[in-house]
Amino acid sequence: MTDSPLSSPEDRATVERELRSMIAEAARLDTAVVAQLPADTELFGPEIGLTSLAGVTLLGAVDKRYGVDVAALDLSLDSLQSIATLTDFVAAHRQPR
Repeated sequence: MTDSPLSSPEDRATVERELRSMIAEAARLDTAVVAQLPADTELFGPEIGLTSLAGVTLLGAVDKRYGVDVAALDLSLDSLQSIATLTDFVAAHRQPR
């Protein structure tokens, strides 16, 4: 992913931390709980339990924060598989500030 504006591990870690907070808010979970989940935790799986409405809320927050319209760029929404896939997708597509 050399084309990514987020080439350093620190930048990716920041995006993941911020996304975990957004996920917790959208799913109405404790931020500390989501922060401790493995990166491969499924967003719509039992640990997070994201609903379709919460998913829309999350996508809106991602678009607002990073300028990434996940639904428009990833028609199959594969990027919503897990915390890690969403982080990778946003890191690769986010708009520089």
